[in-house]
Amino acid sequence: MTAIFNPTGLAQAPPLPRPAPVPAPAPAAPAAGPVGPVLELPGPSGTALVPVTQAGRPVGAFVLSRGRVRYRPVVDPDQLVAAAAGAFAVAALTTAVAVLARRRPPAIGAVTMGPGGWVSLRGARVPALRPDRRPWWARLLRARRLVVDR
Repeated sequence: MTAIFNPTGLAQAPPLPRPAPVPAPAPAAPAAGPVGPVLELPGPSGTALVPVTQAGRPVGAFVLSRGRVRYRPVVDPDQLVAAAAGAFAVAALTTAVAVLARRRPPAIGAVTMGPGGWVSLRGARVPALRPDRRPWWARLLRARRLVVDR
């Protein structure tokens, strides 16, 4: 009960009406199986369509027309994207393995013995020169040290 103040004094407010309880909806009839109901398509040929589902997802339909029954699969975009991603991953992995496993040519070509017993390193690079640590004026004058480097 709720009391309402007014100039004449306390007044009792009538109780609020409660809404009637809503009955629970009846459970839907379970699906008869993966094949749905026959759908009659409009047109003079009397074509009918029977949808086929698997785990609640449409996978195809049987089309009945002119006395023939044909099955038409439904293209699932999720499976198409998954297949494309898998193919891309396999191609990327194959490319990476091919790049990493590529055999590099040897740094030195054929090593042969010359006529005088010397070794021929065909295709070898010229060895790098030792760095010149002389001051600029010594290089300009082509001066060399008098002490032997050890």
